[in-house]
Amino acid sequence: EVQLVESGGDLVQAGGSLRLSCAASGFTFDDYNIGWFRQAPGKEREGVSSISNTDGTYYTDSVKGRFTISSDNAKNTVYLQMNSLKPEDTAVYYCAADILFYTGTIYYMADASYWGQGTPVTVSS
Repeated sequence: EVQLVESGGDLVQAGGSLRLSCAASGFTFDDYNIGWFRQAPGKEREGVSSISNTDGTYYTDSVKGRFTISSDNAKNTVYLQMNSLKPEDTAVYYCAADILFYTGTIYYMADASYWGQGTPVTVSS
């Protein structure tokens, strides 16, 4: 059974940093890609970043240069280091595995087969 357990969400001031963790079980990172989506209040879910042993990393434009995704294959854990946080980064962040990408005119994270329960991130101005 696939399980994804997030941690690390918190309240932080603008300009600050947080690191989210996602402990995965029931699969290895050779089986699926893994990453993070987020959903802000009243907004649609957005793919933030993903990592794959075969395809590398992906970042949505709004977090490039500020967020870094990494994985520890031995611990089956993926991390999202978030720096220079902005109020617009406020959202519930969900770890996801077996991520599907939309590959039309725009390339982005569209959905996933497996989801964690989410961890809230609040960035105050």
